[in-house]
Amino acid sequence: MTESDPSHEVREVTYPVAPRIKDLPPDLQPREMLERFGPANVPDAVLLAVLLRTGMPKKNVLDLAAELLQRHRSLAELGRASLQELTAVKSIKKVKALTLLAAFELGRRMRDEGLRDAESVRTPADAARLVRSMAERSAVEIFWMLPLNKRNRMITRQPVEISRGILDANLVHQREVFEQAVRTGSAAVVLAHNHPSGDPSPSAEDLSLTRKMVEAGRLLDIRVLDHVIVGRPSADGSGAGFFSLREAGLVDFDTGEKR
Repeated sequence: MTESDPSHEVREVTYPVAPRIKDLPPDLQPREMLERFGPANVPDAVLLAVLLRTGMPKKNVLDLAAELLQRHRSLAELGRASLQELTAVKSIKKVKALTLLAAFELGRRMRDEGLRDAESVRTPADAARLVRSMAERSAVEIFWMLPLNKRNRMITRQPVEISRGILDANLVHQREVFEQAVRTGSAAVVLAHNHPSGDPSPSAEDLSLTRKMVEAGRLLDIRVLDHVIVGRPSADGSGAGFFSLREAGLVDFDTGEKR
């Protein structure tokens, strides 16, 4: 019998075990991350981990949250999972599954409530109405973007303010407008600004800026439906106090070209 080669001796291997949450640095623990950075600034797995509260002996709660997301491929798909599908995961007991079901249902109800209350923007008058109270209080020009879903309903509660000051290409840039449009998931937008003088007639700069916005929206597949300028209604009631570039036909909102 030949002497065994020490390099081929069988060694006992111990697989690594996921660290317990309480053993992680404080800034990596789910609740502490949520408190420090806010719910909008932490990953999906951290939010799920806060709901799940605890993991299991060989799997901490962050790993458990990550497993759920991986198994269901997306947060939306996880939100549609049934009680039976959730508890099919060995680490998810009934209480944890019910907590997730309740959280996702609250999210759906909040979304539906928001859709019911959302302002509809179907005409230039609708857009003017949404910004008029803010316009009337301002002594300077304010530029707004109204983010709309596919049904032309407002996605945000209020028009999004982009800039204040004299309206020109240096103060209002396509990037600022469409960053907000993308962030809110807008299908379309209406642009609006005020003329503190009270006269809503568009300037050459207003027309030039609108054409640039329409062109940028086409590249991002976000429609610019109109640019509404708000002034003051005439004293005799003969004027509505706003000007719609679409109604006037001064800009082609399909191509951004002059008309």
